Amino acid sequence: MNVASLPQVPGQRVVRALEKIGFVVRRQKGSHVILVHFQDLSRRTVVPLHGSKPVKPGTLRCILKGASVTPEDFKELLK
Repeated sequence: MNVASLPQVPGQRVVRALEKIGFVVRRQKGSHVILVHFQDLSRRTVVPLHGSKPVKPGTLRCILKGASVTPEDFKELLK
C-alpha cells in the first residue's frame, strides 16, 4: 500500500467514511475513537480526533489495515 496515494483528511471524516460501511463507535477515550464493525468484531480500529488536523499517512494506513479497507475503497467512501 503506497502511503503517498492516501488522501489527507481529518479524523472526523475518517470516522464518517467508516460508518458508511458498517463501523460503529464503540467508545471514545480522550481524542481517540474506537470503532468496530457491527458484524465482524475482529475488524477494529482507532481513529485520532485532533480538531481539523489531517490524520498522518502512516496512521491512516494502519487505520485502514485494522478496518480491512483498501485505499481505493476508502477514497470512494470519501465521495
